Amino acid sequence: MDKITEYLEIAQEKIIFFAPKILLAVAILWIGFKVIKKLIKLFELALEKGGMSANIRPFLMSIVSVSLKVLLLIIVAGIVGIELTIFATIIAASVFAIGMSLQGSLGNFASGLIVLSLKPYKVGDWIQIEDKFGKVEEIGVFNTIIISPGNKTLIIPNSKITDDVVTNYSEKGMIRLEIAVTMPYEESFPKIKNIIRESLSTISLILDDPKPEIGIENFDSHNVQIAVRPYTKPDDYWEVIFAAHQNIKKAFSENNIKVAYSEGVEFGTIGD
Repeated sequence: MDKITEYLEIAQEKIIFFAPKILLAVAILWIGFKVIKKLIKLFELALEKGGMSANIRPFLMSIVSVSLKVLLLIIVAGIVGIELTIFATIIAASVFAIGMSLQGSLGNFASGLIVLSLKPYKVGDWIQIEDKFGKVEEIGVFNTIIISPGNKTLIIPNSKITDDVVTNYSEKGMIRLEIAVTMPYEESFPKIKNIIRESLSTISLILDDPKPEIGIENFDSHNVQIAVRPYTKPDDYWEVIFAAHQNIKKAFSENNIKVAYSEGVEFGTIGD
């Protein structure tokens, strides 16, 4: 009985000693979470007014929220009497382990923050990264999703985007087509140029300003190589390039423009 009485007395002393601290800790936790909630709302409003992308706001808010809650728990642990050095060691070890295991993901996350902040492209833009070309469908924190002209979904890690050259075909609102056409040496270039220009003028999706560029690009053993470069909107690229090839071929046929073949060697005249 003496032992039981002794234990009860010790328990009573501990309760008397820790009860106020525990009650204070609970009160601080309750008030702290309320204050953090208010602060996060204010932080969200500040980000929104600052023009921060809607894609990045939730992640920044999560980071701030977790950081404030961890800080609150450390304060409460100190009030209760838990050794802060042990608490800090556990947190540091956990952060280090998570950082090492998510090294690649953290790199993509950091790159995602850069992409969303600097906005080198937006949803709907036609872009090229290395040899990957397509229309941006979604910009995430870890990767960017683009749809290729062949309707393939390409998921590109954001770290590749910040480490490489990004070509944005939609930034200027127009794109130049590169069409190669050949004509025989005996034909007149001014004549061919007018035929091509007239064939392009029937395609309504080709822009009038700037005007299509048509010029001699090179000479080979059988033909004169002509560069045809009309301008169009990025979304109309494939429709215009198909129509341009079709119209030029039809115009050459209607004007009886001949082509040279690589088989054999034949000498001919050179037109103007």
